[in-house]
Amino acid sequence: MTREAVHDLLQQLHDVILLEREHAKELDIQAMSEDMQQKEALLQVLGKVEHLHPDDRTLVRKIQQENIRNAYLFKATLNWIQDTMEFFGKKSVPTTYGQHGTTTNNCINGRLLSGRI
Repeated sequence: MTREAVHDLLQQLHDVILLEREHAKELDIQAMSEDMQQKEALLQVLGKVEHLHPDDRTLVRKIQQENIRNAYLFKATLNWIQDTMEFFGKKSVPTTYGQHGTTTNNCINGRLLSGRI
């Protein structure tokens, strides 16, 4: 594969990674899925490259950094979703007090997202 072809593929990969982040921020799941497929196809082709031109190493580092940024975004989003699910899974009934000033346990499970009224 020629140096120009490898450089073009690396540039395409960089552009796809940036698009993937934008689509993630817009919550466009369909576009993100297409980006991931395109990224995987590019990585399969680039995986066969044996020698990288020294001028392309800067672009490769840039691709790595952008991919790491995306990974942090996805990880932070996943943590936020897990925290939100945990919050809504907690008991939503406020603590009540008995006649002697002690707290009493309620029998309600408190799941706000249980689907029941």
